Order: sequence, then structure tokens, then C-alpha cells
Amino acid sequence: MKTDKLQNVLTGYLRWPIILGLLLLVMNVHIYYLDNEIGMIIAIYVIVYMLFAMLLFLVRKRSVAKDIVAYAMSFHAATNEIASDLEFPMCILDFKGISVWDNNLFRNTFASELGRRFSIEEAIPDITADMMPANDGDIREHEFDFGEKHYKAFIRKMNIDANKNVSKKAAAEMKRKSGHAGISGHLYLLYIFDQTELINIRQENYDQRMDVGLLYIDNYEESLDTVDDVRRALLIALVDRKINKYMLNHDVIIRKLEKDKYIFMMQHKYLAEMQADKFSILEDIKSVNAGVADETNITISIGIGSEVETYRKRQEYARSAIDLALGRGGDQVVIKTMDNTLYYGGKSIEQEKNTRVKARVKAHALRDSILIADKVIIMGHNMPDVDAIGSALGIYRIATDLGKTARVVVNSVTSALEPLLDLFKGNKDYPDDLFLTAAAASEFVGNGLGVLLVVVDVNRPSYTDAPGLIDKVSSIVVIDHHRQTGEAFQNPTLSYVEPFASSACEMVAEIIQYSGDEIRLRTLEADALYSGIMVDTNNFMNKPGVRTFEAVAFLRRSGAEMIRIRKMFRTDLEEYKIQAEAVRNMTLFMDSYVIAPCNADGFADPTIIGSKIANTFLDIQGVKASFVLTPYNGKIFISARSIDELNVQLVMEKLGGGGHINMAGAQLTDCTLDEAMEKVKQVLLNMRKEGDID
Repeated sequence: MKTDKLQNVLTGYLRWPIILGLLLLVMNVHIYYLDNEIGMIIAIYVIVYMLFAMLLFLVRKRSVAKDIVAYAMSFHAATNEIASDLEFPMCILDFKGISVWDNNLFRNTFASELGRRFSIEEAIPDITADMMPANDGDIREHEFDFGEKHYKAFIRKMNIDANKNVSKKAAAEMKRKSGHAGISGHLYLLYIFDQTELINIRQENYDQRMDVGLLYIDNYEESLDTVDDVRRALLIALVDRKINKYMLNHDVIIRKLEKDKYIFMMQHKYLAEMQADKFSILEDIKSVNAGVADETNITISIGIGSEVETYRKRQEYARSAIDLALGRGGDQVVIKTMDNTLYYGGKSIEQEKNTRVKARVKAHALRDSILIADKVIIMGHNMPDVDAIGSALGIYRIATDLGKTARVVVNSVTSALEPLLDLFKGNKDYPDDLFLTAAAASEFVGNGLGVLLVVVDVNRPSYTDAPGLIDKVSSIVVIDHHRQTGEAFQNPTLSYVEPFASSACEMVAEIIQYSGDEIRLRTLEADALYSGIMVDTNNFMNKPGVRTFEAVAFLRRSGAEMIRIRKMFRTDLEEYKIQAEAVRNMTLFMDSYVIAPCNADGFADPTIIGSKIANTFLDIQGVKASFVLTPYNGKIFISARSIDELNVQLVMEKLGGGGHINMAGAQLTDCTLDEAMEKVKQVLLNMRKEGDID
């Protein structure tokens, strides 16, 4: 050990006077040859010096050794005392994880009821022998909870045989104490730090960060239109009081920006409280209208920006979140963070807007976008339906009558769509290449300069019929009636998304009426738009509104004929047999939800058949929603339908899809039909467990 080396060094220092005495003898001999008398005198002094040096060496050598041993013993005791009294727990383990030595704090904290030798798993269950580092000098870290405190442990592997600072005798002693003298000398040093205070400070800092939110009243004007002045003032006061009371309960600072818009700020910890009660203000605010308005309930939407660096960024996220909430139909909360978007609420059926001001403004903006473009390309979602093609043809008519070259993307034609497209083949009023595949559309777009892309009946880029066109064009317009999801187009020139609308064809029919007097629908186009409304509303049984029938009246005036359209979309006999087979194989889950497979192999458009079957199941008494699963092209397509007792959009979003509150869908990959049916069941069970459904 180091003490042995120290003793040898000090003994060497004691020998130096004797060694230097030899030099004096040489000097004395040299002087003796020069002068005998002086040499004899110096010889006497040298002899005396050597006698004293020898005496000092012999006497002090034993004294120095004794002092060194005493110092080493006291140093070892002091070191052991310091290690034992360290202000953090520490222990030494053998290669099996058995304690060899531990200090006082480790003993008092983790092993007060254990014997001298104990397994580390007995003291700290979260630390096991297989967590020990493999190589000498390696350090592993591990965090764990013990009692009410949080700790961080460091484990270091030591090879005492290879440690030059450890003598063989000491190494043997450590092995003896460990009880494994024949085993290679590997030990583990474990030392632990209490992280509780640090964690609490971090959590407190995290909880005190400010989140920014926006709160909008969805249908302020519509709710007050039929209310007299006195009750209107009362209604406004009640709404304002409920909002402020809810926010006050969560220590939120809220200020009114406009008559129906608020901005608020709060500590992040209160956001968790609001999430825990699923933003009860959404349901609470609806009770304000009791006894005031007969049919219209006031609803609110909230957008919150959280977990980003700056307040400005959080405000931008809040703005994006409120736009998303409104785009999804309102009556919900959207929380937007850097990594995630969370949704709460959204159970109400969308309230139809009585005013057409927005439609007129969007129509003028669309007209301006078309006028400054050189060419217009229009597309819907992949495997387009009649609503997508009908609305696309309406936009085609606007662009053509404004003097622009326009084409429609149809990458795949389903049997349900074929009767409509056949009407345009060989028609001299339309170009032969009116409908383009994705490849032909790419050639039509060219380098994209001056090209306007109008996307209809879809607001998710990945669901479009030709996603490759999106990055090629100069500008994009989005017109859709589906609720928005987290996926959206980046910086569109115009975005017109109205979830209350029954169909994209209804929205385009309104736009046409405000696009200019020179726009004149032709009969085939009116039929196509009428067909889209009829199909998406399931023959006007699925959420048609006042404006739906106003759009239909406009299309009738433009030449649409109901009898002609009905003949066009009659059901094929083989398709009818498939529907009957699906009815035979259906399952009634939780006494309210129909889940059925649709085996439509050999049909060009099995998913269309699946959606028709899903609509059929809603005619069964007691059925709240239907889910029809159709295998096609290696995927499982789910068509979900409901009337007003379940928001099927929320169900489909949990499976990666989306849609409307009563009409939605999803696509599942890497699973069988039976596995997909089990996933739907599991989602319904989880939603019932969370209280989202009965």
C-alpha cells in the first residue's frame, strides 16, 4: 500500500547522512596527502560525524516506522469514519449483488431492518443484479422511487486485482470479507443521490409555465336572432358568468376580445385539472339556453397552445387550435403542442349557419384566385365518390366560364361513379381529356407556374387522389365539409371548410350563385351536383339543412332532374346480394352497435358497397351506430355511420381516420378482418370506460 512506499522513502532520507559521510572520507584522504597534520585533525571530525549519523539512523529508523504505522492507522480510521458519515448513501457489492460494506446513511435509509450482508434487491427492489455494468470502470445510472422520495443511483464496476493502488494484502482482505476469496476481485460501488427536491423544483417550474388559450362562442348570432332584447341581455350575461366562473375556479386570467371571443392565460398545472374533468364547461354552457331558445343550444370552442418555447409561439398554437376546433364543427377543445394535438368534446351535431355571408366572401375569393391563374386543376379524395366529382364539375364550370382551361383528376373510376362519367364521354360540350389520371394531370400541370389546384371534398393532403400535385402548383384552394384533423394543407390561398354542410356539392352550389352572372350551370353538371348531395345525405335523411334544400332548389332551376338521377344510381343485383350477406353476418355489439364484414371480392368499388350497407343498418330500431369493414387492396376499410347518438368521427379518429359526427371512416393496415373488428370493439369499450358513450 502507499504507507509501505512512504516508509521506504523516509528510511532512504535517513541513510543520506551516512552516504554523504563517505564523501567526507574521500575529502579527508585527499587533504591528508596534501598536509598530514591537517588531515589527521579533519579525520577526527569525520569519525565523530559518522558515529552520530549511524546512531541517528539506527535510533530514528524504528521511531519513523512506528510513526508511519500510527499515521496510517489514524488515516484509515478517519477515512472510514468520513465514508461512513457521507451525506449520500453508498455501499459496495460483490459480483452477486451482495453487500460487502455500506455507510450509515445507506443503512438507515434502505437497509435498517436487514442484516450485515444483504442482497441489493432486498434493500432496493428496483435495482437488480442484472443492472450491474459489464466492463471495468463503466458506470450505469438508474432512477427509482423509494417511499415518497425519488433517487438516482450510480453503479461503477471495479477490478481490485488490477488496481495498482490496492495492495495484494488489501485485495485479499476485501475478498475475505466478501466471502468469495477464490473469485476474481470484481466489486461494484453503488452511490445514490436524493433527487426529490430537484424533481419537485422541475415539476413546479413545469406547472407554472403559462399556457395561452382562445375561447369562441360558436353560434352567438344564431342563438340570439330569435330572442327579444330583454332575454338577450340576460342570455349574454349568463353565458359570460358561466365562462368567467369556470375560469376563476382554475385561477385563469381571461379577457373578452369581442362579444363572442375571449383570450385567457393560465398556469400549465391547471390545464391538467381541466383535462381531468374533460372541460365540463362544454356541457355546462349548453344549459344556459334552457327555457330561452327552443332548438338552438349555445356551444363554445376552445383552442389552447402549450409546451412551446415562447408566449408568442403559444399564442400562434392557440390560434391554430381554435381554427381546428371550428373546422371540426365546434363544441370542442383542441390542445396543440409541439408534438401532439389533443381533442375533447365534439359531441354536438354541427349547427347550420343561417347567414350566407361567408359563402359569398369565399366565392369572391375563389373567383379572384381563378382569374389570376393560367390553368386550373381540380381533384377530390382517392377513390372519389359522386360528391367529389360533382363538386369538382361545379368548380370546372366556374373556371371555364371565367375563361380558364380546367381539368378534373380522376385516378380511379368506381362502378358507382361510372354511370355519371359515362354521360361526359363523347359529349361535344366537353373536352375528351376532361378527366385526367394522376400521370396525365402531372403533365397538364407542367412546372406548376400559374396553376391553381382546387381540392374538393377532402382536407387531408394524404387522402387526395394525386398527392404529388400538391407541391407542384403555385396555389391551392380547399373546399370541404368534413371535420378537420391534425393533418392539413400548408398555407392554402383559400380554405373553406364547413362541417355543418351536408356535402361538398352543397357548398359548391352556393359558391356558384355568388361567383358572377356569367356562370351558368349545364344540365349534366347540375345533375352531378344534385347527385352528390343526394348520395352524401343518403336521400336527404342524413343531416340535410335549410341551405341544403336551397342548394337543391337552385340545381333544379339549373336543369337537374330527380328521376334521371335515381335511374342512374340504382343498385345492381349482385351488389344487393352482398348487402344481404353482410346483414346475415352482422354482430350487435353492446346491444347498440352493429359491426359487420363486407365481402365484395370481384367488385371494382367494394368500399362504396360497404358505405351503403352501413347506411342500411341505421334503419334497424335500437341501433346507435354501424361499422362495416371491407377488405380491399391489402387494407381494411371501415365505413362508420350514426344518426345522432354517437359521434363516429371520434371513434374513427382513434383508428387513424376521421369524417363527420354521423359519417366517418378509417383504413387499417397490417391486420386481418377479424383483428380489425376486434379493434373497433376495443375502441368502443374504451370509450364507454372513459364515459364518452353509454
